[in-house]
Amino acid sequence: MVFQAEDRTKTKRQQSEVAIQAALQGKWTDAIQINRQILESFPSDVDAYNRLGKAQTELGKYKDARASYEKALEIDPLNTIAQKNLARLATLGKSAPPRAAAQKLSPQMFIEETGKTGITTLTRIDTDIAARMTAGDQVQLAHQKGSLVVKAMDGDFLGEVEPRLAARLAKLLDGGNEYVAAIQSSDDGGVKVFIRETFQDASQTGKLSFPPTVTESVRPYVKERLVRNDADDEGFFEEGDETEDWTPGHDEANDDSEEEGGVYDLGGGGKRAPAIDMDDESED
Repeated sequence: MVFQAEDRTKTKRQQSEVAIQAALQGKWTDAIQINRQILESFPSDVDAYNRLGKAQTELGKYKDARASYEKALEIDPLNTIAQKNLARLATLGKSAPPRAAAQKLSPQMFIEETGKTGITTLTRIDTDIAARMTAGDQVQLAHQKGSLVVKAMDGDFLGEVEPRLAARLAKLLDGGNEYVAAIQSSDDGGVKVFIRETFQDASQTGKLSFPPTVTESVRPYVKERLVRNDADDEGFFEEGDETEDWTPGHDEANDDSEEEGGVYDLGGGGKRAPAIDMDDESED
């Protein structure tokens, strides 16, 4: 009997890992199928319902997603992941059109690196677009009417990079540098975007994309887990873990970055940015 219980627990853990990996790879249809299989054997698995709701949201199946999160709350009325995602879905309205499945950055891209990574709080946010995005969703930077704007990968305008940082990055982009960016968090506190320099043009050698002097509000990132999902993100977490989704790796080589600079919050008014748990799904 004990062995049977252990086998069931092991099977559940393995299936959860497969579901999480499917979500991280953007295979939302597979994620739905796997989580439903888990629920057939474990009908009270709150984490599976939250992951299922996440996958359904990504595919624009908002009605189904609401039902999944509501079921999670029936089982655990205090589950913050389900609560926050239901609140987000409520802002979309019943007639909100489905959006294409979002591209996710690899967790490895969120490893902090002095001078090459930073976090900025967006201005002039389009709340409708922001409501449809979750932590880890890839976005793009683009010049637009003298500003550096952030767009969803399908081209929808999301917001603007704060002016001082925008001016710096615009010059570096014009000089040949390349960057990738993704949602770090999206909640009532605003939308924060994680940006990484992926290529430095020879003409920009020696110029840091994110030096401490970019803004007066800059302060070193204190080591924890870098990317913590929008305090709501829900989907890829392990059972019993309410930390939220997506746990990126940590670069041991940069362990001293707490004193050197590390990751900077470039638009958060001097407050340390919350860690995004790219396992969006554990509290999230």
